[in-house]
Amino acid sequence: MLEDSSNSNIKIWPKEKKMIEQSMNQYGFNIIEVQKVRSAYKVICEEGTYCLKRMKSGRYKVKNGFILVQELNKIGFKKVAKYIKTKDGYNYVKYSKYILYLTEWIDGKECSIDTTLDAAECALLLAEFHNAVEKIDISNLKIKNNLKNWPKVFLENLSDLEYYKRIIERKRLINEFDKTYLKYIDILYQRGMLSLNILQNSEYYAVSKKAEYNKTLCHDSFYYQNILKAEDSYYIVDLDSIIIDLEVNDLGKYIRRIMHKSEFKWDFNKAKPIIESYVEERPLTKEELEIMLALIIFPHKFWKLGKKRYVKHKNYSEMKYMKKLDKIIQYIDIQELFINDYLEYIESM
Repeated sequence: MLEDSSNSNIKIWPKEKKMIEQSMNQYGFNIIEVQKVRSAYKVICEEGTYCLKRMKSGRYKVKNGFILVQELNKIGFKKVAKYIKTKDGYNYVKYSKYILYLTEWIDGKECSIDTTLDAAECALLLAEFHNAVEKIDISNLKIKNNLKNWPKVFLENLSDLEYYKRIIERKRLINEFDKTYLKYIDILYQRGMLSLNILQNSEYYAVSKKAEYNKTLCHDSFYYQNILKAEDSYYIVDLDSIIIDLEVNDLGKYIRRIMHKSEFKWDFNKAKPIIESYVEERPLTKEELEIMLALIIFPHKFWKLGKKRYVKHKNYSEMKYMKKLDKIIQYIDIQELFINDYLEYIESM
C-alpha cells in the first residue's frame, strides 16, 4: 500500500492515492512511499525512485518527450530525465480524465537562480540544449510552430495601448489603478515603439525564416522550476512543451524573468554574464542580440494587464490589480539604464 512521506508538506488525498497506485501497477513497480512535489509525485519504489506526472490532455506531448530524450541520449546529451514505458510498452497510463506518465527521478533541487553565477550556469545549460536539439532527428516529433510575426504583434499591442488610454480618458470617474496606468502608458508606449523599431531595422525576418526552415526547437518554459541542480551538474526537465521558435526568444524570456527578481533588478552588469555564458557555448550574432533586446524590453506585462482590465474585465480586486501594476512599474527607470547599457554592449562588438 502507498504511504505518505513524513517529509512531504503537501497532502495527498485518497483519490490521488488510488490514482497513483493503479497507475504504478501498470509499470510493475512496488511503491514504498510517495511525496507530492509541485504538480508531480515523487514515487519511491523497491525498484528505484520515479517522477509521476499527470495532465488532462496532450498525448503527443508525452510521445514528444519520449522521442526527444531518446534522440538526445543518442548524441550524448544526458542532462534530461529518461521516460519510462509501462510493462505493456505504452508511453502513458489513462486514468479517468487524466494521462499519467513516468520518468526517472533526478535527485536534485530546483535551481534558485539567486546569483549571477547560477543564472549563467543555467544559460550555459540552455545553450547546450539548443546545440543538442540541432543535431537530432525530429521527423517523428509533432511540434507546434510558435514563430510569430513579432513586428505585427507589437504594432497591434501598441494600438491596444492607445485604445486603453482612450478608455481611461473618457471615464467620468477614475480610480487609483486608472490614474497610475495612465501615468505610465506613454512611457511604455515609447518603449514598445523602440522594440518595434529595433525589429524593423534588424535581420528579424531572415532569422525567423531560418528558424522555420531548420525547425529550431526551443524549451519554451526555461526557468528555475524546470532546472534541477544535482551536485555540480544541471538538468533540464519538463520537455512536454517544446516548440519551434527563435532561440533568442527562449533565452530572452529567461533573462526577462530573471531581471524582475530583486537580486537582479534590471542591472545589465548582471545580465551580461548570463548572455556571455550562453554565447560561449552557442555564439549569437550582433543581429540576433538586437532581436533579443527588442523581445526582452517590449512591455508585454503592462499590455497584458491593460487587456485584463479594460477588455476582459477580469474580476480582480482593486488591491490585486494595483499589486500587479506596482510590480510592473517598479523598475521602469532602471530598465532605461538596462536598455542603454545593452545597446552599448552591442555596439562594442
